[in-house]
Amino acid sequence: MNHGTTRYVGLDVHKATITVAICEAAQPPTVFGTIANDPTAIGKLVKQLGRAHQLRLAYEAGATGYALYRQLHALGTACDVVAPALIPRPSGPRVKTDRRDALQLARLLRSGDLTPVWVPSPAQALRDLVRARYDAKADLLRAKNRLTKFLLRQGLTPPPGTRPWRARFEQWLTHLTFEHGPAQVVFADYRTAVRLEQDRVRHLEAALGRSALDAPQAGLIAALQALRGIGLLSAVTIVAEAGDFRRFARARGFMGFTGLTSSEHSSGPTQRRGGITRAGNAYLRHVLVQAAHNARHVPHRAAALQQRQAGLPIDLVDLAWRAQHRLHRRYLHLGPARSAESRGGGGARTRRLRLGGRPADATGATRLNAR
Repeated sequence: MNHGTTRYVGLDVHKATITVAICEAAQPPTVFGTIANDPTAIGKLVKQLGRAHQLRLAYEAGATGYALYRQLHALGTACDVVAPALIPRPSGPRVKTDRRDALQLARLLRSGDLTPVWVPSPAQALRDLVRARYDAKADLLRAKNRLTKFLLRQGLTPPPGTRPWRARFEQWLTHLTFEHGPAQVVFADYRTAVRLEQDRVRHLEAALGRSALDAPQAGLIAALQALRGIGLLSAVTIVAEAGDFRRFARARGFMGFTGLTSSEHSSGPTQRRGGITRAGNAYLRHVLVQAAHNARHVPHRAAALQQRQAGLPIDLVDLAWRAQHRLHRRYLHLGPARSAESRGGGGARTRRLRLGGRPADATGATRLNAR
């Protein structure tokens, strides 16, 4: 390799192996070979390819995580972890192999057509804890569904007016008995699974609360809780998933990262815009959507919000209060109250919607924070 020449390397990474392709200026890419996915083999590869500062590597983000990126970064080699959904892929070829994927990565890296993703540092392990809680919540929902569907197959329904998984519902479950032994065993097993998952969620949420106090972003987590609809769990999720907010030059970039921007399919004079793209961080999008539902209520400082704002700078509290008014005005402009007025449906229903009626698209939404 000539001095001053950058060598572009595409890596198709798997659990046990890495397929390597090399591409230099004005030359077609070539396959270097397949190596083992372990630190010794990777270090040897960097030495074989040339000077570390003249190498630029890339691989797709996936299940293997960022261990390879961190090792290459420690060796002084530039490495990009690219977003798989944003890799240009031709529609014609129907053959996919590790060699072809590595060659394509090397070629696109040289042309500058790859989009890198943000790589969290090892110190930002709070994100793993946040996602573990989401996994526990999903497992809890499955356990509850198995139990309720079992009761439905047995022809058992709770008394009218009983809200699922509240105190009356739990009392009703306690007094249930089954004539046949196998059904009683299944019921006991399903209910034990629900209790175990509930304990798991409580344990992870307590760990999140402790970790948030010791995290380097503790000040940012406290500041976010000054906003209505963002409690501890939401603030921790936002900070853990977004990372460094300074990497977003404008709010539009942050919205694109969350997938909350509108989709569009326009051509010529015709403009067609649809729903949100959802091409972003699903955890962050979920939290922000749930927090945005609070904008339908009239601005108000509830006791829980005042408790979260205690001790915060006064300018931050004022900013949160102005945000309540701005978001509520935006809700009235876009929400069902305006639609009802445009249809001539004024009166009590319109006034009720203006005072905080539930939007039609928020039915059944699970809120992470009460206020």
